[in-house]
Amino acid sequence: MSATAAGIGGLALVVVTFNRSGYLRGLLESVAALDPAPERVVVVDNASTDDTAAYLDSAAAGFPVPLTVVTLTENTGGSGGFSAGIQAALELGAQWLWLMDDDVEALPGAVAALGKWTGTYDCIHGRRYDEAGNPFFWQHRFIPLLGVHVPVRGNVFRDSAAFETNVGCFEGMLISAGAVRAIGLPDPRYFINGDDEIYGWLASLNHKVAYVNDFVLRKVRPQKQIDLGIRHLNDSSDLSRFCAMRNRGHTAGYLRSHGRFNRAGFAAGTLLTAAKELLRLAAVEHRFSGAGALWRGWRESRAILRDAAWQPMPPLSGPSGPAVPRDPETGRMVL
Repeated sequence: MSATAAGIGGLALVVVTFNRSGYLRGLLESVAALDPAPERVVVVDNASTDDTAAYLDSAAAGFPVPLTVVTLTENTGGSGGFSAGIQAALELGAQWLWLMDDDVEALPGAVAALGKWTGTYDCIHGRRYDEAGNPFFWQHRFIPLLGVHVPVRGNVFRDSAAFETNVGCFEGMLISAGAVRAIGLPDPRYFINGDDEIYGWLASLNHKVAYVNDFVLRKVRPQKQIDLGIRHLNDSSDLSRFCAMRNRGHTAGYLRSHGRFNRAGFAAGTLLTAAKELLRLAAVEHRFSGAGALWRGWRESRAILRDAAWQPMPPLSGPSGPAVPRDPETGRMVL
């Protein structure tokens, strides 16, 4: 059965990977077994140094749908990877884009489950299981006053199978090409952390964004976590902590560009962000050595806030966006 039969014509799966060929293999095997399946798969190799390139060469040869590899010459993080992958998928004619990290697997029936919502919403998030097989917590709203997303308590599906929200997650977001062209590409300046959050908010300004009660993915990478009652708090990295604080500057820029920036409220949101990261260090990772990354990130965010030349990512003109160059020998897209 094709994706079109499930109501998702022109569906492209966009995966970003970096040095995790084992997880990538499991994901692509799960995608190859889907029925209906995406019409094509675009994998962005974020300058991996392991055997990812060799694996993708072998996988592409026998994959059941066209598999396009975009090879980046440097690691641009998740945000840069999704920016490049979306650009390539649009050039290839995608009408819907299913965005995915490499450490998840697609569940049977996922495309059909999401397809029933594409007539109602332009940006859709299905549910996920964690590595242990438990429902993965993801039910948030973005609060522009604070510039952060906050958890929504209770069962958001108690009265409806769709929970309308205004925040995004690139670990499974399904978004229409029309919405992408109106927003522009994901902002590579984020590198990681917060890029999908603001992308979902930007989508919600003119399009419907929803979290739907259909399980479509399973996370396979184990993470340390604690249960805070209204949400789970996972382990992280110093790079992610640094970006969480540094990217506050970029988020402020987007809020300003839409007339939603409140200096006092945003400062309170920055304190909340720092407090959450310190709690993560103390309660989940049992260390405080990562606190310096928060300080460095905050200092860089201040420089971004003062940058009078800062501009948001522009909308895309034309049906496919800018062309992606190809390697003349391998045929791979190269950025």
